[in-house]
Amino acid sequence: MTSTAQSFVPQTHDLDQLAEAARTCQGCDLYRDAEQTVFGEGAAHAAMMLVGEQPGDQEDRRGRPFVGPAGNLLDKALAAAEVDRERLYVTNTVKHFKFTRPSGTRRIHKTPSRTEVVACRPWLFAEITSVKPEVVVLMGATAAQALMGNGFRLTAHRGEELHLPTEPDLGVDPSVVTTAHPSAILRRPAEERAKNFDALVADLRFAAGLLSG
Repeated sequence: MTSTAQSFVPQTHDLDQLAEAARTCQGCDLYRDAEQTVFGEGAAHAAMMLVGEQPGDQEDRRGRPFVGPAGNLLDKALAAAEVDRERLYVTNTVKHFKFTRPSGTRRIHKTPSRTEVVACRPWLFAEITSVKPEVVVLMGATAAQALMGNGFRLTAHRGEELHLPTEPDLGVDPSVVTTAHPSAILRRPAEERAKNFDALVADLRFAAGLLSG
């Protein structure tokens, strides 16, 4: 068994071909339990790319990113920030749903390990290289550390314009903005959600403000 997705990633910048190839990826063991690969979707040459952690239960069942509760919250935040989701490219760091069943029935999200994140990164690298976004928004610690390094602390860099490390060379140098993952906001106590939602909206507005257009 290979320990990375690299051997499954075709030499192409065509997103449809990448998505098709990702369907049969066995770069880590997460494919064994997930319903299907959930690849990114959106505008092929989007100026802004949003990157989350991994698909959730609804995403795994429907095969599309950010269509569950976190996706609904993200849609509200994008609307509040006056950012059109149809003009974005939205994806996740890990393309298969990792979960546990503590009750024996309901599937509960489980954070992917560093090994699983690294194994799946070739797909994310391929998406960035293909889309060539001007701005990449990393939502949550898993996404931020996947691209910025394992020691990166999201809370220390919110509200800053950052750039990707020079290695590997992805052939593009987008501005990078970090923010909270929508699912993290949903897990906050009710009295804190409005404040955290407003912070997400502010981060999305900041990211949109970095676009040349």
